[in-house]
Amino acid sequence: MLIRKLESIARLSDEEKNAIGHLPVTVRPLNAGQDIVREKDRPSQCCLLLEGWACRYQILGEGKRQIFSFHIPGDIPDLQSLHLKVMDHSVCTQSQATVAFIPHEALLELTATFPGIAAILWRDTLVDGAVFREWMTGIGRRTALQAVAHLFCELYVKLEAVGLARDHAYRLPLTQADLGDALGLSNVHVNRVLKELRGKGWITLHGGRLEINDWRELAHLCDFDPTYLHLERRAA
Repeated sequence: MLIRKLESIARLSDEEKNAIGHLPVTVRPLNAGQDIVREKDRPSQCCLLLEGWACRYQILGEGKRQIFSFHIPGDIPDLQSLHLKVMDHSVCTQSQATVAFIPHEALLELTATFPGIAAILWRDTLVDGAVFREWMTGIGRRTALQAVAHLFCELYVKLEAVGLARDHAYRLPLTQADLGDALGLSNVHVNRVLKELRGKGWITLHGGRLEINDWRELAHLCDFDPTYLHLERRAA
């Protein structure tokens, strides 16, 4: 999954793929809602999501949660811990997940031996920053309807790029509370928006599966332009 993810944003040589495939990992199954790494931790390894979803988040003093990003298989949500020694946020699973833990030493050796891989991981963090900017725009300037629509479009394009979505449909293991905590909306507001999108016939959301019935209208509603995802190619 890591190779597939990285190849969605850059090209890897066969030698680089082989080196990534031989990284030492410890694989663990995790339940939904389980922290992978916590704020203030000093991790000695990075987590690679193999199956399931995860999110970055922070809990405010009064107990409110802000979600900063959602993560899908192939992502390394705490890659910054390779150089920033103290976590300034937490990462937890959104669904049942399988996570591979990669020692920092192994990643540092890999990037020192293969500068091309180091450049691709740097590119991945830059794309991550671009997504943060887009989320900031959404929270600050988009209407609730536009913000939800934009998030649904973004997730589809990211999942399709790694072969986990097709025909404008994908598994969406997120609750209304998750969507609200990501977009700065109340549960009531999220529920109202989802009803409106369903009522227009633009989406079908049932049993944790989202179908975008009218991609053109949904993308037009929120002015969705995937340029900020900087995808080089889609999964075969």
